[in-house]
Formats: sequence, C-alpha cells, structure tokens
Amino acid sequence: MTGDEMRIIAGDYKGRRLEGPLDDRVRPTGDKVKEAIFSIIMNHLDGNICCDLFSGTGNLGLEALSRGCDKCYFMDESSNSIKTTWNNIKICKADEYSVVLQGDSIKNLHRIRDKIDIFLIDPPYGFGLEEKAIEKIGELNLLNEGGVIVVEHKKGIRLPEKIEKFSRIKERRYGSVELSIYM
Repeated sequence: MTGDEMRIIAGDYKGRRLEGPLDDRVRPTGDKVKEAIFSIIMNHLDGNICCDLFSGTGNLGLEALSRGCDKCYFMDESSNSIKTTWNNIKICKADEYSVVLQGDSIKNLHRIRDKIDIFLIDPPYGFGLEEKAIEKIGELNLLNEGGVIVVEHKKGIRLPEKIEKFSRIKERRYGSVELSIYM
C-alpha cells in the first residue's frame, strides 16, 4: 500500500480501498493511528452514532460504521473533501447510514439532529480548531452521556485538561501525531 492509499481495517467493510484526498492539505489518518483510536473507543461503537468532524476523506467515520456504529455524520468545509467522502461512502455502500454536511464544521454543528456518542475530530493543524470544536460541542450539548471525543492533533500541541464540561482522560503519541481523549 502506498502512502496515498487508504483502506478500512476491520468490520463489515474490511479491506475496502478508499479514495485518497483531492487536496494535498488533507492528511488522512494512517492505519497505525486509526487502529489506536478504535482500540480506545471499541466499547463505544455498537449501535451508536458518531460524527467525523473535519472528515477529509471520511476515513475515520467509515471505519466507525464498519465496526458497528449505526449512523455517522461527516462534516467538512471543502467541496473536494465532501466529494471524496461521498465517493468513499458509495465504495462502502454506507449511504443509508451516512449524513454528509458541507460547510464550516464548527459553525454547522447545530445542524446535527442526534445526540452523538463519538466525535472524531481531526482538524487542519495550526488554527486552534480542536479546542473551538470541543467548546461548541459542549455549548450545544451534543455529546451523549458516556460519550467520547477523540481529537487527533500535531505532536507538541498541549490541549487543556478541561474544555467546557469535558475532561481529558487520556493522551497517546504516535510519531508526529497525538490523540487526546475527552469525556
């Protein structure tokens, strides 16, 4: 597999090859980090609803659907990312489980019509969007009780221990990437 190829690692869509990004500013989550994310949240997947915020290619949300989530919201501002996400949803035949919303990911959080069990947040680096997204999720009371927020960010960026009503419960480092988990 080259660096540009992506695949679903486990579950119903296991082995499906996904389209890569049309925009070179999009950084899809690699298999090692993706596997780490899903080993952390595996008890939150079955029958739940997730949101792939700043979805890029839809890679994380589709992995969540493949592993047992009932529904996923995919949100991104870029029309190229939305196009790629839709193509990947079709590759996985996951249309009926997917809601795709284009526009500013943070401003459009109010368009979510469900309580979310898992937020997968992987914004562009360097803009402070991680903290802003979590604040908005709290303000709109979108996270279901017992839900989890997974934030992928650049190594060395230290997110606060507490944002809004959420507390960081775990941090993990994988090369140049860090994961911060909030509940």
